[in-house]
Amino acid sequence: MVEPLSSDAAPDLIAAGGERLSRLERAQIRFIRHTFESQPLDRAVRICQRLFGSRWITFCTQRLTHLHHLDRLPELTGDQSVLLVSNHRSFFDLYVITANLVKRGMKHRILFPVRSQFFYDSPLGFAVNGAMSFFAMYPPIFRERARAAVNLASLEEISHRLTQRGVFVGIHPEGTRNLGDDPYALLPAQTGVGRVVHRAKVPVIPVFINGLQNDILRQIRGNFDGTGEPIHVVFGAPVDFGELLSAAPSPRTSRAITDRCMEAITELGQEERRIRQGD
Repeated sequence: MVEPLSSDAAPDLIAAGGERLSRLERAQIRFIRHTFESQPLDRAVRICQRLFGSRWITFCTQRLTHLHHLDRLPELTGDQSVLLVSNHRSFFDLYVITANLVKRGMKHRILFPVRSQFFYDSPLGFAVNGAMSFFAMYPPIFRERARAAVNLASLEEISHRLTQRGVFVGIHPEGTRNLGDDPYALLPAQTGVGRVVHRAKVPVIPVFINGLQNDILRQIRGNFDGTGEPIHVVFGAPVDFGELLSAAPSPRTSRAITDRCMEAITELGQEERRIRQGD
């Protein structure tokens, strides 16, 4: 198992959720947590994410994908954990971004917080999570108001995992897909990302991605027959938070950190617009 940077125990999502979690949800959370606690399982998941999970994604999108400013990225081949923040237009944004980083040498354990609906409340969702991402879709985020308090434990779980060595977490600060006509008009951000950044204190990489579809079969077909829209991915340098990371934890601090992330993503969006207009 990867050596931790912090000796703090991981938050107990099952205890936090209590009776608000179904038996199936508890079983899935328990299983994925076990893959972190077991050295052989953790190693197996990392290898499968790198050798299988990412390769099919790049294979199915590589003819359309254009990467910009990889030179801005920090070193990703070591064991420094990293948080990536991106806009959210498609179900597959983080998959494409991360798969291309893996292709360039990143060996981190990959995590994407995901909505609990389907992925955690159905056996098929569990199967898709395993087959498509080798359980990268974790921890669950609950949208029901009655279970909103459980999300605080999920945020603590994300922060805790980032205090371990060699973990890569991808988050959409918008919280949900932006289905508006203008891809550059971002949705209001959720302050949870600021809370995670403040606690974890790891490099935060901003990214803007545009061009992916939400229909997976149409997306794959467009890659191979040449009819798909170009996918542009613009990377930014790690976000400079100044003195915010040393400020006392508070809702105001979390909001300020979140706003800084969104400003960086918005600037990259304008850069992507100029790149696309120049095609």
